Order: sequence, then structure tokens, then C-alpha cells
Amino acid sequence: MPDATYVRDAFARIADRYVLANHVLSCGVDIWWRKVVTRIIRAWNPADLLDVASGTGDLALEIQKGIPDCKVTASDFCAEMLAHASSRGLENTIVADALNLPFPDASFDAVTVAFGLRNMADYPAALNEMRRVLRPGGHLLILDFSLPTNILRTPYRLYLHHVLPKLAGLITGEKDAYEYLGGSIESFPAGAEMTGLLESCGYSATKATPLTFGVVSIYEGTVA
Repeated sequence: MPDATYVRDAFARIADRYVLANHVLSCGVDIWWRKVVTRIIRAWNPADLLDVASGTGDLALEIQKGIPDCKVTASDFCAEMLAHASSRGLENTIVADALNLPFPDASFDAVTVAFGLRNMADYPAALNEMRRVLRPGGHLLILDFSLPTNILRTPYRLYLHHVLPKLAGLITGEKDAYEYLGGSIESFPAGAEMTGLLESCGYSATKATPLTFGVVSIYEGTVA
């Protein structure tokens, strides 16, 4: 699992170009991924939602816009990233470590984490902390990278390990901040392994949904 200090420092260095890099590296498909997530969450009809590891707020802003009756709170342990979220119009932000969230038990109807769990130092601890702040019947949704299991697996891995870091370096000026990305995706739980991890952390009704040929996946779980 990644070193927290390294991850925080890396994101601080690329904060100014992070949104642009995401759109370029995904060819803009990341915008659609977040719209899919927002449609799922809208069906839950949450009154309040916590977006953990919100970064520059891409997902939180999409939810805030798409579900205006839901109070969206964004947390991240990198103040530089979260400052961009605030400047882009995110109303409620708080600098906080996902392993020690500053909220009482049962505070939210829903928790989301997009491309953030993979960067955390302890997956089970983070998932347990998210479960703690969810109300009974509340929902967790994780959006993160995965590896295709089809014919695209080999060319995607070549892109991930050899093309993406160089392209990201040109955009952000911080190639080394992306060099760990491929390895983190390779080692991140996916599919049944992730739903099994969710169940071991006390979530029920777990579900895994791959998008874009398995390049990313959505994982869902419910708190009893």
C-alpha cells in the first residue's frame, strides 16, 4: 500500500494541473464516469453525502450540481488539492485524513471515494472508517481504476506503464508523481476481490460494475 507522505506531497505538486491531466489522460471519459456515479447516487436520494479523498472536487462538484437537494461535504488530506475544489465552487470542504475522519458516527447517508482508496495506506482501516460515519442503510460507492480482463489488457498495461507517465509529466511537469500509478493499479483489489474486502469490513449488498472495458470499476456496499 502507498506511503501517505509520498502521496500527499505528490498531489500537492500536481494540484494546479490535476484536472487538466485527468481529462487529457482519459480522453475526457472521466467526465462520463462521474456522471454515471451521480446517476447511481441520485437513486439513493441521500440528504447528505461525504466525498472522501475529494482532491480537486471533480466528483463532489458533479454530485453537487446533479443532486442539488443533497448536502455534499468534501474531505481530503491534501490542502492544496482541496483549495482548488473550493475555488471551483465546492461549498463544504474540510482537510482530513480518511483514516481518521472528524465526524461523529452515523453522520451521512452516503460516502463516495473516487480514485482515492487506492492511494490510502490501509484499505480496511479506511473502509471501516467510512462505514463508521454512514447511517444504517447508508451507501458506499468507490470509483477507481482496474485492469481490463479482455483483449485490451496487454495494450492498456503498456499505456499505463510506459505512455501515461511520460504524457502526465509533459502536462504537469511532475513525471515522478505518476510513475507509481501503474503499480498501484496492478496491486489494487478489483472485482470479486474488492467486493470480498467490502464484505469483510461489514458492508452488505456489494456490487462491482466495470466501465469502459474494465479500465475503471464502480463498487457499491450498504451498511446494515
